[in-house]
Amino acid sequence: MRITFSFLALLAVAGPAMAQPNSSARPPSVPGVDAPQLAAMGPSGVAFRTLTLVHRAQPMLEAGDPKAAIPLHDRKLVVDIWYPATLSRGARPVTYHGTLFGEPPRPPVGFTQVGLAVLGATPVGRGHPLVILSHGYSNAPAVMIWLTENLASKGYVVAGIHHQDPDPYIVPAGVRAAPNYNRPRDIAFVAARLRAMLGSQIDPAQVALIGYSQGGYGVLTAGGASLDPTGPNMPLVAGGWLSKVARGQPGAGEIVVPGVKAIVALAPAGGLPTSAWGAAGLAAIRAPLLLIQGDADPVVDYRTGALAVFAGAVHSDRYLLTYRQAGHAIALNPAPTEMHGSVWDMDWFEDPIWRQDRINAINLHFITAFLDLHLRAKADMATYLDVPVANSDDGVWNAPAMTAWSAFSPGGAGVTLWKGFQRRHARGMILRHAGVMLDD
Repeated sequence: MRITFSFLALLAVAGPAMAQPNSSARPPSVPGVDAPQLAAMGPSGVAFRTLTLVHRAQPMLEAGDPKAAIPLHDRKLVVDIWYPATLSRGARPVTYHGTLFGEPPRPPVGFTQVGLAVLGATPVGRGHPLVILSHGYSNAPAVMIWLTENLASKGYVVAGIHHQDPDPYIVPAGVRAAPNYNRPRDIAFVAARLRAMLGSQIDPAQVALIGYSQGGYGVLTAGGASLDPTGPNMPLVAGGWLSKVARGQPGAGEIVVPGVKAIVALAPAGGLPTSAWGAAGLAAIRAPLLLIQGDADPVVDYRTGALAVFAGAVHSDRYLLTYRQAGHAIALNPAPTEMHGSVWDMDWFEDPIWRQDRINAINLHFITAFLDLHLRAKADMATYLDVPVANSDDGVWNAPAMTAWSAFSPGGAGVTLWKGFQRRHARGMILRHAGVMLDD
C-alpha cells in the first residue's frame, strides 16, 4: 500500500456531536440510504482519545541493514481509541487532519476529515468487546473512521495503532521490510497493554483483530498464522529479528495475541511472491476469519492474497467476501475534498469502479454480523453471513407489490437475495464460506 499519513491534530467543528450533517460533510461512519441493513450506526454516542504506549528495548530495524547488529530503543506507539460514550448536549465532534504523499515531485497534500466522535467524552457501559485495528502500510487509523466510529457506536472499544512505518520511497528494501516484524509485535504488545489498562470498560476475553493490507498481514500473524522460517522476508529484516519469531523459534509466541475470538483481514499482504506463512502457518489460525478483497487488486494479488489465505486456513471457520473488479482501495474513507485535485490523490482512497461509500457500507454490514456472532454470541447474525447463493447476482427476492422499495431482504425460505440487502443492490460480490477441517 502506498499511503503515508501524518496524523497531526484534532480540532473541534461546529454542530452537535450526533446531528446529521449535510451530504457533502457526512462523516464516513454514517452510511447512506442504500447501505445494507447492519451498516447502520448503533445507539451509542462515540468518543475519541489518544494515548501513548512505550514498548521497551525494541530493535530499531529502520536504522540498520540485514547484516548489521541492531540497536535497541524504546518504541513509542500512539494508539487512537474510539469508545461508546455519554455525550453532553452541544458537544462538538472532532475533525481529523492529515497529509499524504503527492505525486512526485509534488509536496505532500494536506486534508481534513469530518468525524462524529467527541474528544474525551465520558465512557458508558462495561465489558465492551475490544477491537485492535492495524492500518495499511505507512498511513494511520484516522483514514478508517468509517469503521472505527461506526463500531464504537455499536458498543465496541476500537483501538487503532500508529505503526510508524518507514517511508517506502526513500528507504532500502531491508528497511522497507521492517513492518514484517513490527506489525504483529505492535499488535500483540498493544493488545496485552489495553487488556490490562482499560479495566471494566472492556471484556478482555472478547478481542478481535482487524487489519488492512500490511495490517492484514499483521492481524493474520498476530492472530495465529506462524511465520515460515524460509519465508521471503526472513533475510530482509535487519539483524535477523524476523527469524527469531518464526515458527519453531523461542520468540514465536511474542507476536501472537492469545485468545483472539475473531480476525478480519482486508486485502491482506503477505502472499507475494511467496507466502510469509506457508501452508503450515496458515493452518495454525484457529480463530474465525473474515477475508475481504477485490479480485482486480493491483497491489496485493488476489490469488495469492485473500484467496490463498482462505484456502490455507483450514482450521478456521472462515468467510471470503470478494468484490468483483475492485482494486486495492477497499478500506479507506471516501476521498476528502482536498484529495479531488488529481487522479493520484483520489487513488489513495477511491476504487476506479466501485463507490467508496458503497464498499464501506457493505464491509460494515458483514463485519458487524461477524463480530456480533463471535464476540457477542448473537447466533442470528449467522443468517447474514451464510448466504443462500455465493454469487450475489444470482439472488432473487420477489417482494410483494406494496413492499417499500428500500426494504431489506428478509432472507428465509424462497428468498435468495442476500439478507439485509435492498433489491438491485446486492450486485458484484461473491461470498464463500468454509468450515473447520477436522484433524485426522
